[in-house]
Amino acid sequence: MAFYKHSVPKSYSTSTMTDRFDCFYCRDNLHGKKYVKKDDKHVCTKCFDKVCANTCAECRRPIGADAKELHHKNRYWHEDCFRCAKCYKPLASEPFCARDDGKIMCGKCSSREDGNRCQGCYKVVMPGDKNVEYKKKLWHEDCFKCFECNQPIRTQSFVAKGDDIFCTTCHEKKSAKNCFHCKEPITSGGITYQEQPWHKECFVCKTCRKPLSNTRFTAHENDYYCTACYRSDVAKKCHSCKNPITAGFGRGTNVVNYEGFSWHENCFTCKKCCHSLANKRFVMTGENAYCLLCAKV
Repeated sequence: MAFYKHSVPKSYSTSTMTDRFDCFYCRDNLHGKKYVKKDDKHVCTKCFDKVCANTCAECRRPIGADAKELHHKNRYWHEDCFRCAKCYKPLASEPFCARDDGKIMCGKCSSREDGNRCQGCYKVVMPGDKNVEYKKKLWHEDCFKCFECNQPIRTQSFVAKGDDIFCTTCHEKKSAKNCFHCKEPITSGGITYQEQPWHKECFVCKTCRKPLSNTRFTAHENDYYCTACYRSDVAKKCHSCKNPITAGFGRGTNVVNYEGFSWHENCFTCKKCCHSLANKRFVMTGENAYCLLCAKV
């Protein structure tokens, strides 16, 4: 990298004096005016801009007395003209490279032009240096770092996303979905239920903690149960047959509810004549249901 010298011509202003104090070139009196001291000569700003000012290597215009001047190896620039020849990035406060063809470039653009420069630090990769080559680009081994944790990749696996390099651990954390249950990243495996991601070890029965992936289960009030635990601990029991009232169990899936009692639809029959009471009027006596005819007897 090269560095420039950054300067502004010193201007002075004089106070009123009786002796003459003239510009070296135009002989105008400088008392009470701004002037520049150039090679031990006192010059008014107008003459300085016309006679003494250096020419900007970029815009080819004079660098006036009031302008900031940058110079490097006998070349001069206005501060705003000192830019990368490739990407036009301002380089007034940045390191840069002065190439043999006279172009001034930022480190990144110079490294792209010059294949033996490290893409990380933009310094030359010397013969014998440990390096990493990827997609025709070169890095010092210690400069080939994960974009997220900033640790050298070295012999680890990595994933490239555009111009950024990630170690596999950071990439998995960055791209992983969070478990719907524990909210932690799912870095490997995992399952999906109702479009929500879960760790396999998080998607378990509420009661027995048995994994529910690849097996039948039932959802109840935002909890999940294996069929055995749902049947024994959660499902309502038919008042008649005492079996759970749930799909796949008992003698029916439709349910009849009345004053705290529940029946399978097929189990809801008259206590005496055993005729179905589903969708019919009935009389409840104690814990038993009767059709209207049997209730009269």
